[in-house]
Amino acid sequence: MKRLTTLALLAGLCTAVGLFLSSGLENVMASVLSAGLFGVLAVVALRFVAVAWAGLGWFVVFPSRERPAPTDCVKLRYVREGINTLLPVAAVGGDFIGARLLAKRGTAGSLAGASMFVDLMTQALTQLLFTVCGLAILVSLKGDGPIVHAVTGGLIVAVPSLVAFYLIQRRSGHKLIQAALNRFASGLEWRALGAVDALYASLRRLYGNGARVLNAIVLHLIGWVIGTFEVYLCLHAMGYPISFAEAIVIESLAHAVRGAAFAIPGALGVQEGGLIALCALFGIPAEAALALSLVKRLADLAVGVPSLFLWHRIENALRERKPDRSFDGLRDQLGRAFGQSRFRPGYGYAAQGVGGIGHSPCHSPAIEVERGELKKCA
Repeated sequence: MKRLTTLALLAGLCTAVGLFLSSGLENVMASVLSAGLFGVLAVVALRFVAVAWAGLGWFVVFPSRERPAPTDCVKLRYVREGINTLLPVAAVGGDFIGARLLAKRGTAGSLAGASMFVDLMTQALTQLLFTVCGLAILVSLKGDGPIVHAVTGGLIVAVPSLVAFYLIQRRSGHKLIQAALNRFASGLEWRALGAVDALYASLRRLYGNGARVLNAIVLHLIGWVIGTFEVYLCLHAMGYPISFAEAIVIESLAHAVRGAAFAIPGALGVQEGGLIALCALFGIPAEAALALSLVKRLADLAVGVPSLFLWHRIENALRERKPDRSFDGLRDQLGRAFGQSRFRPGYGYAAQGVGGIGHSPCHSPAIEVERGELKKCA
């Protein structure tokens, strides 16, 4: 798998280098400079806002009496974004780490894990809706064409995948995983059985409250719109006064392209090629599209690097505390059950006192029951 990732990275790098050379490095840099300091800083600031907003979308899925502090979700959403964007880990590696850190701070392990899955589901669903919206605007502005056909084909594949990801979190998925574990279990070696039961119990609770799920969907949809301002302001700063509808087309379909290229770290080369094709629809030259891609990657670094330092600080603070043995057992169990997941809902719109994340553990009866079950499994 590492070899395939390396080959994909090299292929993406060669593609990106070829695109920059064919467009002329001087022309691309001239376009970046034409955006000015305001254009670059505006994109970076919007990215910080979008990631924080995504953290609020995660926060609202929790039951009101068992919610962590909103600052916890925002900080850990930055950690998730930094890991997923900058580190060559599994597609959702940062999301699992975010759930683990949240559980370390007092949230029930099963609830933290379930909230992460629900957050991924709502973000994937809203990205799909955002892509459909961008496709509809493109058809209304430019009519039919190769890009419309390509995106439509991608949606035909994406919808069943999204449905399958939802179903695997429901009762049918629970039965499949439980049957597989029962078949291959040997004695007490498979302690994940109890952890899986607790995880699915939490998933049922979270999905059972439609109002909270709807709130998360609305917040994530707004987050995608916030990301659209990156394209709108950056291109305006370069001297290309596109409409906001055109910016939605570019932003939504560019994210769709990135999501399809999940096997390539950072969608290197794919993002650049996609932006060239999308910007060309509105008369924007390749050098400006590549400049836009560079500014976006600068925003990735501006958000991702501090987020990795934040992760380091949080882990150090947790190591100074007494280990939570009940969660350590859950971490091992969930690692066996879900650690090799390769699902990727798409690149997030974000994708969002440092010495520790303040949180007051909740002592509701439901949480105590869950923790009791998990302790028995250990």
